[in-house]
Amino acid sequence: MRPATPAGSDRAFVTLVTNADYAMGATALAHSLRRTGTTADIVILHTGGVEPGALAPLTAHGCRLVEVDHLPLSEAFSERHARRNLHGAAPFTKGRKPDFHTPLDNFCKLRLWQLEEYRACVFIDADAIVLRNVDKLFDYPEFSAAPNVYESLADFHRLNSGVFVARPALATFERMLEGLDEPDAFWRRTDQTFLETFFPDWHGLPVFMNMLQYVWFNMPDLWDWNSIAILHYQYEKPWEENHPKADQLRPLIDLWHRFHEGRDIPDISSLPGPGIQK
Repeated sequence: MRPATPAGSDRAFVTLVTNADYAMGATALAHSLRRTGTTADIVILHTGGVEPGALAPLTAHGCRLVEVDHLPLSEAFSERHARRNLHGAAPFTKGRKPDFHTPLDNFCKLRLWQLEEYRACVFIDADAIVLRNVDKLFDYPEFSAAPNVYESLADFHRLNSGVFVARPALATFERMLEGLDEPDAFWRRTDQTFLETFFPDWHGLPVFMNMLQYVWFNMPDLWDWNSIAILHYQYEKPWEENHPKADQLRPLIDLWHRFHEGRDIPDISSLPGPGIQK
């Protein structure tokens, strides 16, 4: 790991940027976090392939950049989890992953456990925005995550790794590496499936700490702007033009663009809910 600057706090919000698209997403995320008044660091784990120009807006927002390498995984593991093979063996049937999504990159999230300068970290995917202060998450135990709810109550038994609470420790990271690349290991949803297996007794966060965008049209009764703290744009991304779900998700897409562009944000609690036009 190659940090550009020293830590400024003992707590950090952490995200992962592996290409220019996710750098764009992380910029909106950083905007949203700054608006909450948090004093925690905002750490951007980024791989070497991300151009400096794409990272410049993050530096301007006071984010701490930490360059990381891909995990030392076997060739067989990498082949099994290459995009064409993973999506062929375990296709996404509910939504579409964008072309810039590379499954192997996801495992770089585990580098978070190397950030021992922090007593607590909250990981948030770069395709999310924070709508209200969530500093209380730093006091949640390891490993805390919200359920992967976006279609039905049956989803509650699976976690979503787009938001989680962790305690960095090199000993934990080493144990992860040992369990990750076992012979014939296949992690159907990459880091998400691995973390669910590594932490079988994971602590459940409220769904509002990782509200998945498909809830907007699949489970509208669950949507409550007064409660949602983190909005996660799973599957199609809000910066993609004319994606297949764009018409259904237009209010959420418009909100993301406000954060990304640094424009005025309306009172979140006053926003209309699903199916309500204003």
